[in-house]
Amino acid sequence: MNSEVHSSDPSPRPRAQILETTDPYLLAVEIDIAAPARKVFDILADANQHSQFDGSGSVKSFISGPRRLYLGSKFSMGMKIKLPYRIKNEVIVFEEDREIGWQHLMRWQWRYQLTPLTENSVRVREIFDGNTARSKRWLEITGALKVNPVMMAKSLVKLKLLAETR
Repeated sequence: MNSEVHSSDPSPRPRAQILETTDPYLLAVEIDIAAPARKVFDILADANQHSQFDGSGSVKSFISGPRRLYLGSKFSMGMKIKLPYRIKNEVIVFEEDREIGWQHLMRWQWRYQLTPLTENSVRVREIFDGNTARSKRWLEITGALKVNPVMMAKSLVKLKLLAETR
């Protein structure tokens, strides 16, 4: 399954690698970003910026929450998958400049792990963990486990472009 997703930019194309896992409910994608870990983490810790790097097109707007996320903080997002809706998330993992993650009512988790490569570059791994979901069956019915890796790869390409061009 090791595959790559490219942006639509005709210049040198950023790539995010979809990683193989042995767990069908655990999805992982990674990319190297030419920016300090702090800069990338600051983007991830600001829910107001999430729609700017969402590769699925479903994250539409920040509705409420703290200006900067922290462990235990709650934030709401305006979403749209066919119909508009709101989703409330809670930050469940927070280690400054290293890892941030959240879950919502259905309890699947989104995490971002940052591994500095140099002072000005970082490897970012995005992880979707459906093992904690209230309904694994819902993930299967909606096809999320099949489409999420590609959407996650698109998100990381957008995150890379956002972090490197600011």
